[in-house]
Amino acid sequence: NPKAPNKKQRDVLVVASKVKAYMRSRNMNTAAETIQTVSDQVYSLLDEAICRTQANSRKTVKSHDV
Repeated sequence: NPKAPNKKQRDVLVVASKVKAYMRSRNMNTAAETIQTVSDQVYSLLDEAICRTQANSRKTVKSHDV
């Protein structure tokens, strides 16, 4: 997507403390790069939802687009 910022300019979209707490609740540790990788996956998921929304001539992303 040409309008999407590249990975180096992107803000982290997930709350790191919440991700780490969830991982701890599952008796797992979280490597430093995990938070950025999870955030990158969220960007990808949202970009795909945006494409589906645009393909249906809408401007509102709905739950079924995700």
